[in-house]
Amino acid sequence: MISRQLVLTYLYLLIYVCLSSGVILFNKWVLSPKYFKFPFPITLTMIHMAFSGVVTFFLVRVFKVVAPVKMTFQIYATCVIPISAFFASSLWFGNTAYLYISVAFIQMLKALMPVATFIMAVLCGTDKLRWDLFLNMVLVSVGVVVSSYGEIHFNIIGTLYQVTGIFAEALRLVLTQVLLQKKGLTLNPITSLYYIAPCSFIFLFVPWYLLEKPEMDVSQIQFNYWIFFLNAVAAFALNISIFLVIGRTGAVTIRVAGVLKDWILIALSTIIFPESVITSLNIIGYAVGNYAFNFI
Repeated sequence: MISRQLVLTYLYLLIYVCLSSGVILFNKWVLSPKYFKFPFPITLTMIHMAFSGVVTFFLVRVFKVVAPVKMTFQIYATCVIPISAFFASSLWFGNTAYLYISVAFIQMLKALMPVATFIMAVLCGTDKLRWDLFLNMVLVSVGVVVSSYGEIHFNIIGTLYQVTGIFAEALRLVLTQVLLQKKGLTLNPITSLYYIAPCSFIFLFVPWYLLEKPEMDVSQIQFNYWIFFLNAVAAFALNISIFLVIGRTGAVTIRVAGVLKDWILIALSTIIFPESVITSLNIIGYAVGNYAFNFI
């Protein structure tokens, strides 16, 4: 007999894989000038943050599903604000990359995440430089370089956006560990978004006002409220599912599930977006990177 807990674990993993893949493909479709034609990644990210902030406000303050943590100004200024800044940056740069490069290539570049996290952890003093890990990182990097060399529609701007987003996300993860644990704070999925989403929205407002607002012609924008509402709901659900999976299975399991998700997503993206072409060098490079990744 399969236990109920095991069934729930696999169900959470399935939900995470489906939501993660769905949000990535959904964002690509919305932002792509070839499909929905809404090439404003900062605006889309701000919609996600605004929606998450409003929903979590009602869950925490109105319906009292969860209780807010004891948040002082010092903790907010030294923890929430820097974490929100890098969270906003990772989403901004990551979503902007969809304008320039394919979903498949983006997933291959994400193999750099453990490398970026390791570098940031060493710089922040939470990890030590170990030669066995360093050699694995080099192998992962070689795999990404091979994948990049094999990319037919390689775009340096899109690649730089994605890599910058990866390092911003890595720094956010390290800061979360350093700052929140040092303060003894434990945030669940809802309270995390309750504090971080509004602050991230404010950080995104400045680049939006300077970069996207002058380019936005309201008369030419295709703004379907149902599309953006469903997109925001999917992004919110994904954030919740990540915390649920980590809480039930741990970071190692979600890392393995993420590798499986990436392979599925690469295959799906070539079907949904015909312009995404995968070469043998792409596959070899990504396989090498993942092989080294599994030993980290």
